[in-house]
Amino acid sequence: MFPSNAGVAHEWQRAGMIDALGPLLAQGRVKVYCPETNVSRSFSGDRSVDERMAHHVAYERFVLETLVPFIRQDCHSPEAPMMATGCSVGALYASLFVLKHPETFRQGLCLSGRYRASSFFERSSDDVYFNDPLAFLPNLGGAALERVQRNAHLTVVVGRGAHEGGCITETAELARWLRRKEIPNHVAFWGEDSSHTYDWWGRQARHYLSQLL
Repeated sequence: MFPSNAGVAHEWQRAGMIDALGPLLAQGRVKVYCPETNVSRSFSGDRSVDERMAHHVAYERFVLETLVPFIRQDCHSPEAPMMATGCSVGALYASLFVLKHPETFRQGLCLSGRYRASSFFERSSDDVYFNDPLAFLPNLGGAALERVQRNAHLTVVVGRGAHEGGCITETAELARWLRRKEIPNHVAFWGEDSSHTYDWWGRQARHYLSQLL
């Protein structure tokens, strides 16, 4: 579970998300791992584009080479099925790990996400392009696309209420490309009462994880 723009590991717990998932945890249907992210050094911050993307590449390597093996060891299962999830900028992280590494992260639950990562940077680069779902997904094809089609499923959710404006637009655009590329997905737009807050993200996470797990 990737945190939002704050990037801190305890964010989900302090925001009540772990309590929201209490029934699933009590039933043993899910284990939760909440890593910190280096979002303040990558997708936000005032360093150069190359410096910021170097931090993100290093973080991606940490997840794949350190965190994933730790989770599998902790679960006593070398084939432990993993889902990536997150809210706001955490949804961007979740979508990237599923789309780029579908054999490891076979499912993603993305809540109120921003998926045009290039909007965080003053210029583009190869690393920015390959970490911007709305940039690389339209051009994804061949064996790389087949990997995602065969292994991955994305559940993408956004509300129509307060502070969801840009998230609505980018969720709709991501949904169009998932359909065009025939990547298994479920996209949902919640009502105008649902806002860009952990109160609503907790309800959404409980609702969809209950179905997906």
